[in-house]
Amino acid sequence: MTLSYILTILVSGLKLGAIYAIVAIGYSIVYGILRLINFAHGDIMTVGIYIILVLMNRAGLPIYVSILASVAISVFVGLLIERLAYRPLRDATEETTLISSLAVSALLQNILLLCFGAQRQPFMLPGFLTQGHTIGSVNFTNINIITFIITAIFLVALFLLLSKTKIGIAMRACSENMKAARLMGISVNKVVMVAFAIGSGMAVIAGFLLAGEYKTVYPSLGFVPGLKAFCAAVIGGIGSLGGAVAGAFIIGVTEILFAGLMPTSYTAYRDAFVFLLMVVVLLFRPNGLFGSTKGERS
Repeated sequence: MTLSYILTILVSGLKLGAIYAIVAIGYSIVYGILRLINFAHGDIMTVGIYIILVLMNRAGLPIYVSILASVAISVFVGLLIERLAYRPLRDATEETTLISSLAVSALLQNILLLCFGAQRQPFMLPGFLTQGHTIGSVNFTNINIITFIITAIFLVALFLLLSKTKIGIAMRACSENMKAARLMGISVNKVVMVAFAIGSGMAVIAGFLLAGEYKTVYPSLGFVPGLKAFCAAVIGGIGSLGGAVAGAFIIGVTEILFAGLMPTSYTAYRDAFVFLLMVVVLLFRPNGLFGSTKGERS
């Protein structure tokens, strides 16, 4: 095992962690306001990938037009789900909303199955995105660089949104106490819609990066990565954006290290390893690594 191999694994882990971070942020934004674990989040990501696939490969549209259109359509899907499946249950128990999110996830997967079939379809990125570079002994592509840049942009943009804008302050107020925020004249429905729109749009970007990495797409593609992003949010401290990002990078790096350093007969268990890692962290830090010790348990 060479230093070059280890460095390549670390770069791959950081890249995967950056993708998980984008999805985990969407989880944390929605959970921070509604205390809702939206398991359909990963499936919205898959919807966005299929839209890009259709627009790029079948309609022949440029990649940037396809991505923008996919984001817009997926945001609409996310808002529709919030309005029809979650808003009527706004005052219901967390268990009820959890079951609702699982039902929406299953519904989206089956709709994609009916529309596109169960067969995997190739998802190939344009050549300029897969162009390779080498620094020392580490190889990477343009899409790897773009992944890190996009993650950084999202983090800075969300920080500014939450700290400098009225809607961001309203989101923080709803996260602290939704009933008090409503009494202060804040439109809770508007705040929730903004949170779902942001999360859905980010999920599409993450899905594009993930499908470009896997080079394939299928109806359940986003479900397991969505669960891993949820694990990242829990490990970091669910409801905390910074914790979600930190947890995502921890999961991304450890998952790739497990797959790269363990014998090949064990690499099929990399998903199980991620969930085991979450359990171990929660045994010692029930609120997550960076969650408040006075807050709710993850």
